[in-house]
Amino acid sequence: MTYEIEIGRAKRGRRAYTLDDIAIVPSRRTRDHNDVSVKWQIDAYQFETPVIGAPMDSVMSPATAIALGQLGCLGVLDLEGLWTRYEDPQPVLDELAALKGSAEDPSATRRMQELYEAPIQAELITSRLAEIRASGVTVAGSLTPQRTQEFYKTVVAAGVDIFVIRGTTVSAEHVSKTTEPLNLKQFIYELDVPVIVGGAAGYTPALHLMRTGAAGVLVGFGGGASTTTRRALGIRSPMASAISDVAAARRDYMDESGGRYVHVIADGGLGSSGDIIKAIAMGADAVMLGATLARAEEAPGRGWHWGAEAHHPELPRGDRVKMGTVGSLEEVLFGPAHQADGSANLIGALRRAMATTGYSDLKEFQRVEVVVSK
Repeated sequence: MTYEIEIGRAKRGRRAYTLDDIAIVPSRRTRDHNDVSVKWQIDAYQFETPVIGAPMDSVMSPATAIALGQLGCLGVLDLEGLWTRYEDPQPVLDELAALKGSAEDPSATRRMQELYEAPIQAELITSRLAEIRASGVTVAGSLTPQRTQEFYKTVVAAGVDIFVIRGTTVSAEHVSKTTEPLNLKQFIYELDVPVIVGGAAGYTPALHLMRTGAAGVLVGFGGGASTTTRRALGIRSPMASAISDVAAARRDYMDESGGRYVHVIADGGLGSSGDIIKAIAMGADAVMLGATLARAEEAPGRGWHWGAEAHHPELPRGDRVKMGTVGSLEEVLFGPAHQADGSANLIGALRRAMATTGYSDLKEFQRVEVVVSK
């Protein structure tokens, strides 16, 4: 059943919901929160929590990827970011934190574009991934579809465990008259490591990505604290509906493929513990976090947050946003929290929500009752 409404006489649109529009509902049973499991596994890699650090320079450095891994999560390094453009990116990060421009003043955006003009160096990709590997945690790196064919051999040779192909939107059928597009199905088939790919924001594009052999699909487009995609391109997909649509694609693909399970990973618009909880309730297996982790004391952005869209050389679609700092990375994830706004103890909140509604693990929690509250 679809719920379409008329937009004037010539257009109809499907009603969609953001995470703010929904709420979860307690059931007849409750549990002790200490009896709840939030473990998550993708391919051969098991994690204590369903949290992935977003490949954004304000959030992930080799050091924070290692720290996140040691806390039972997965950190993904942006292999097109400052850490692979500069031997020592700290002065650049310091300058970005000190920029005075705002959304109304383009000087900050212009300076970001200049700083990101430095070329990506393959040897830095190798050394950064080697640094993470030496710590003993799971190694994950991210490239955009446009750069994947240029650098993927370097990434695989460096010993990456999980390969992430992440863009604003990624399709299994990119059409170009001027360049040879990345053949995702062939590319993933030939790799010996699991691939997470996205974003996707609907049933059909997600189903096509699942058919390429991806181990996980990122859900999201135009969301997140630092993006202005809705203002710049007019494109946005409300996350509650997007996650539900992609979860439906996962279900149908399991039937189609004879039982192959593809993980659904919510990516964007997850600014608080409540958003994370509702994303899993809508069908996500894990969440990719940017803004929430940017508030950690260890975050390279020092309380500021930005994504690759903010320094696009031709059409910037993001802002550099002041998030502030709420505590250490461990406090952000596991508490104790000293704020009542859902910015810290994210995993503790997830455990309590699952316990309050009576569910013992993440797959069970995906069946929780939800209501539309707006």
